[in-house]
Amino acid sequence: MATTNLSDGDISRVVEMAWEDRTPFEAIHTQFGLNESAVIELMRAHMKASSFKMWRERMKGRVTKHAALRSEDMNDGSRHVARHRIPQR
Repeated sequence: MATTNLSDGDISRVVEMAWEDRTPFEAIHTQFGLNESAVIELMRAHMKASSFKMWRERMKGRVTKHAALRSEDMNDGSRHVARHRIPQR
């Protein structure tokens, strides 16, 4: 699924999922068909530059954003949702 085919609601949800520390990129790929680089492009396009920069710094080396690097207790199948205020452009 190309990012141009996403509704505003889908884009908002992708941004929310990407912003959450415990939601892996694989979950975004499963739900929306966007790989990590497509998520990064979407975030860059839909966030203020300063917010995008802050997000990228937080994501560097964060094992929780990649399912293969997560500890077993984090992959228990339960839904971990953090509520964040999503910066709007």
